[in-house]
Amino acid sequence: MKYLNFDTLFNFSKEALLAAGVPDDDAEIVAEVLLEADKLGIDSHGINRLKPIYLDRIKDGILNPETKIDIERESFTTAVLNANNGMGHVVSKQAMQMCIDKAKTYGMGMVAVKNSSHYGIAGYYGLMAAKAGMIGITGTNARPSIAPTFGVENMLGTNPLTFVMPSDEEFPFFLDCATSVSQRGKFEYYAKNGKELPKGWVIDKEGNSKTNAEEVLKDLVAGNAALTPLGGVGEDTGGYKGYGYATVVEILSAALQGGGFMKALLGVENGKKVPYRLGHFFIAINIENFIDLPEFQKITGNILRDLRNSQKMPGQERIYTAGEKEYKSLVERSKNGVPINDALWTEMKSVAQQYELKEFYDLFKINL
Repeated sequence: MKYLNFDTLFNFSKEALLAAGVPDDDAEIVAEVLLEADKLGIDSHGINRLKPIYLDRIKDGILNPETKIDIERESFTTAVLNANNGMGHVVSKQAMQMCIDKAKTYGMGMVAVKNSSHYGIAGYYGLMAAKAGMIGITGTNARPSIAPTFGVENMLGTNPLTFVMPSDEEFPFFLDCATSVSQRGKFEYYAKNGKELPKGWVIDKEGNSKTNAEEVLKDLVAGNAALTPLGGVGEDTGGYKGYGYATVVEILSAALQGGGFMKALLGVENGKKVPYRLGHFFIAINIENFIDLPEFQKITGNILRDLRNSQKMPGQERIYTAGEKEYKSLVERSKNGVPINDALWTEMKSVAQQYELKEFYDLFKINL
């Protein structure tokens, strides 16, 4: 592993995005969201995704580097935004800020987004609300990956349903996870590291587990494999619950703004790559409209501390609450930097060469 500090990662992402045609302010937002993922240890959604999910899609003409945002509907507490196939991070930051501004006045705000693209870690937008003393909720649909319970066809996206709530601790309650057992970003990470996937994450057309990460990534695109929903295969372990929550996110991400859903989000039409046209939703709830913020934070903190101090399973050192591991990662990586494996290092080097990021040539030992 090599380790890069936060400033280097941010500047690398921003300069690459600028070179790809993303305007300065927008490139800063995208780089900020990617860096937040790496800070918090969510490596599947950080610098790891800069090239394949953003730069390559801009190059392929299916992602607009300039994000033109139209407000199609708006009320005191709600809005619908059209991202016009621009950068998901840019429209999403504006959407959550609108939610926060509306919640400051009216107690709550909700914004739906259409014709968007991958927006990075969902938790970034929830954190925006938590930092403003609010509860932040967001979700997004995605290209089909999850099979419905008792099915083998990939129909629903990994569809994260994310909640962030302020506490009196050094970190908030931070729950940012897909409604599948795992998700594509993690498979990409496993493939780059040459690791096998655990059994039960992915099934083939016969319902058998697939564990080769590189094969799985290809089979998902070809429709020959599907992710299992939270709870796993069938009903015995509660797979229907993850399937149900994934469907909730699909409905809220598509039906509220008249957008595409499920197979319409494949990114391919008549054998040609097309924009993904994803939908997102964002909610901010002003805690002060219910209770004084410090009291909410204290109760939330007490809940988290009681959970962590409860009786542990034999052989286990401790119990964690959502957001704690991310905070520990932030503290550790602030000191030591973000770990970059060989495959990712090689990919970053190729980006530096492709986009002639000469200020990084010394870092990658590229000759002028």
